[in-house]
Amino acid sequence: MGWLKRLFGLEKLENQETVDAPAYQAPVAEAQAQAQPAASNQTIPPERMGLNGEYDQSGLAKRVAQAFDANPEVADIETVYVAQLGTTVVLKGTVPDQAIVNKLVTIAKGVKGATGVETDQVTVG
Repeated sequence: MGWLKRLFGLEKLENQETVDAPAYQAPVAEAQAQAQPAASNQTIPPERMGLNGEYDQSGLAKRVAQAFDANPEVADIETVYVAQLGTTVVLKGTVPDQAIVNKLVTIAKGVKGATGVETDQVTVG
């Protein structure tokens, strides 16, 4: 079972590329757009960007899980969980060795919107 399925109940799409948190223009009601033209330029912060470019409170964690699914070295790990605190990715669980933790951290740091990775809740051994 993949990361997205296990953590969020979502199926990985076969040809889905990882979302690179593009600047997303939030929809604005027509009356509001006429009253405040500048309001139409609201963007979703990268850590809240969902898998399909939509606003998602857990967007960063889901995109990190998607990145883990895409990497064959860590795709089958089922003893680690991903969460987020703002722009920080939080890893929790157990892994057999430090090399796996290091790989997970490297992948997570590469996801747009991640400014740090906490591993203090990961047990090695």
